[in-house]
Amino acid sequence: MLSPLNLSPSFGFGDRLGLATPGHIAAVRGTKFAPIFAQQSVRENARTGRTPQQVMDDAKRAVDAAKWDAPWGADADHLKTVDDLPTFVVAGYTFFTVDPGEHVDNAADTDSIETLKQKVAGLNWDELSALYMNENGEQAWGRFAKSLKGEAESLMRATVKYGNAIQHAVTMFRRLSELKDAFDFEVSVDETDSPTTPLEHYFIANELTRADVKFTSLAPRFIGRFEKGVDYIGDLNALDAELAKHAAVTAYFGSYKLSLHSGSDKFSVYPLIAKYWGERIHVKTAGTSYLEALRVLAKHDPDLFLKIYALGCERYETDKKTYHVSAQLVMLPGTDDLPSLLNDFHAREVLHVTFGSALTRFGSEIKSALMKHADAYRAGLELHFEKHLSLLK
Repeated sequence: MLSPLNLSPSFGFGDRLGLATPGHIAAVRGTKFAPIFAQQSVRENARTGRTPQQVMDDAKRAVDAAKWDAPWGADADHLKTVDDLPTFVVAGYTFFTVDPGEHVDNAADTDSIETLKQKVAGLNWDELSALYMNENGEQAWGRFAKSLKGEAESLMRATVKYGNAIQHAVTMFRRLSELKDAFDFEVSVDETDSPTTPLEHYFIANELTRADVKFTSLAPRFIGRFEKGVDYIGDLNALDAELAKHAAVTAYFGSYKLSLHSGSDKFSVYPLIAKYWGERIHVKTAGTSYLEALRVLAKHDPDLFLKIYALGCERYETDKKTYHVSAQLVMLPGTDDLPSLLNDFHAREVLHVTFGSALTRFGSEIKSALMKHADAYRAGLELHFEKHLSLLK
């Protein structure tokens, strides 16, 4: 049944080809996770040449064929403007991820006090200052800011950095509420220039709550590097300590889930997410299903795979500009064992971010080959996502 998933633990399966849902169903069946089978961003739709309706139709066909009768969702991912909303609403999507990143003032992290004072003049600073700074000693801002040098300065930086972004998210929520009665609403700030501090997390959640935005989940940007299609890069002990602080914020509100974006293949992080948030989690994956498709091609159609790989090497420097990745072409291994390329850090990122170029050039060939080897693709996805889901228990 297609419906909002609310606070149930949930897992998003991106499908850029329209052929992965049978494998996703096989992996998630019998787990605690409510699945999102149709998940695509405006950016991804532009690169794959698919519409929101086509993404939905492909997922529904697989759901019906598998006789899936439990709740499932459809995520209109990384929506940036109110004009993005209607086509997803018409297609029946149930989960709307709003990305107000373009409205974040990243310079607020380093602005001088004088510059900050000038900027907050237009952001209702007096009201916010009174609300956050002048309550009794039990008020939350003081609790979450107590480890910082200046509570007022911290509030000012958070207000400047996220004030306009929060207002944009509020505008998106209100417009969506005019178009649709029931839906899951997620606010994502994971694609900003710097990590979201626990204090900023609190500020965002509190301001959304004050504006009466009913948000199901929130996606901060965490410390370290959550790059596409590879495991976490960074100090896991430092991340553990930081997640504990973020968990204190979500526990304070108790009304939304923590959402992990760029969640594909973050195997070392999953136990920490489960440790701190239990069932109040949403994990979003996308490109890893495409990489598993390429693994099938590497095994069963090596000539096609080599064409895709060569194009990826050619397009990488251009296509990577909209992603946080660090693969280097000079570090790519040889091609003596094609399937092993899907286990290599640099090859995975090159292939991941050039999917749009590959589908533009070879889309019909890729889909034809995968339909020919549908059982192998389904089995590969099932095995791959069972590993993801088992670490989130």
